[in-house]
Amino acid sequence: MVLCVPRRGNPAALVARNAARSNVGMGHTFPSDTHPLVTTDWLAAHRGDPDVRIVDGSFSSVEGAPDVAAVFAEHHIPGAVLFDIREVRDKADPVPLMLPKAQYFAAAVAALGIANRHRVVVYDSGDMLNAGRVWWMFRSFGHHAVAVLDGGLPKWLAEGLPLESGAANPVSETFEAALDPAQLRTLADMRRAVAAGSEQILDVRENERFAGVVAEKRPGLRAGHMPGAKNLPYQRFKTADNTLPDPATLRTLFAQAGVDPQQPVVTTCGGGVAAGLVALGLERIGHTNWALYDGSWSEWAKQADTPVETGDA
Repeated sequence: MVLCVPRRGNPAALVARNAARSNVGMGHTFPSDTHPLVTTDWLAAHRGDPDVRIVDGSFSSVEGAPDVAAVFAEHHIPGAVLFDIREVRDKADPVPLMLPKAQYFAAAVAALGIANRHRVVVYDSGDMLNAGRVWWMFRSFGHHAVAVLDGGLPKWLAEGLPLESGAANPVSETFEAALDPAQLRTLADMRRAVAAGSEQILDVRENERFAGVVAEKRPGLRAGHMPGAKNLPYQRFKTADNTLPDPATLRTLFAQAGVDPQQPVVTTCGGGVAAGLVALGLERIGHTNWALYDGSWSEWAKQADTPVETGDA
């Protein structure tokens, strides 16, 4: 039986309660207390701790890609559970991968054996894009005791660290979730932001898509970008060992994109996934005044009345 408790109270109060619970019985400091990443060394040393839960957020939107459950069963970090963002979403919304209701998220997380007292480490088998999305989802529902494995499974494999195979068999837990509106932006929010110029909009799609010189892959979407948006392709975050760039490099990348570190930022992309990685970068350098546009270009460009511009930023 899955136990879940959707909350309608103060999201900030839930965050505070989660932080207090996750510190109970702790003999170490979780890296997300200071920044949102854990190293492979840290996870190798703490993966067996009773308060740590490991989440594999891998998936692929490429047609014909291997089934994520089959790949997970073939090999994963010991103790990990599979979090499929294609399932943990609002299935009634025509926009792909939109956040589900708090009750649905709570049920899905509880079924994975995760409670509010747990420290969650998320990884994926690629370039941390999916892990960034899952990290943001946990934060959006009040759980800030969450970090991303820096370098993900590729770095874990490169270092010869242990793996296990087979399906996960978690024991259901109790999880409370309350949506924190400060973590995300809706279509209505973005209409206001574009009209007022009240927030920096950071579009992390490839420059060709941002400029509107190539057609969008999803049918029915116009090409271009939101008026006033800045462009920082997420591919610039790629490093040789698959880790997030160091803070100095991140600050340079954001500065080159014209991001003012003193002003709020909204990250957006094609479908709300890559924007999570760039939000992770903002958090890493201490820029905590950010939010993610959940619907991103998949939602904005499908509306008949939303303004769209072409050309470089």
